[in-house]
Amino acid sequence: MQNNRYFTMPLEKDPTREVGLQSVTMPPGSGNEFHRHPGEQWTAVQEGEVTFTVKGKPPQILKAGDYNYVPRGTVHRNQNLGTVPARAVEMNISDKDVPQTEQVPN
Repeated sequence: MQNNRYFTMPLEKDPTREVGLQSVTMPPGSGNEFHRHPGEQWTAVQEGEVTFTVKGKPPQILKAGDYNYVPRGTVHRNQNLGTVPARAVEMNISDKDVPQTEQVPN
């Protein structure tokens, strides 16, 4: 999985948080492990399909044109279980000066 961050900047009127935008390219069979973020995340799928799973819930398949919202601290993962690459754009609003991703045990 490849991430290309377009920008990260302070959130106006709240210097303790920052907003970031990045593109994500997921080759077939790729993905990440269960993790959480210190803030909110929005994902919009542009090409292919992304299997989005909140730990303990059934997976949800997001196709081109679909989007989702992940509240702060939600344990989740993204996978490309298809046969073609998937591409998405992610926006995060999170706490500044802390790791943006925390891995959690499966």
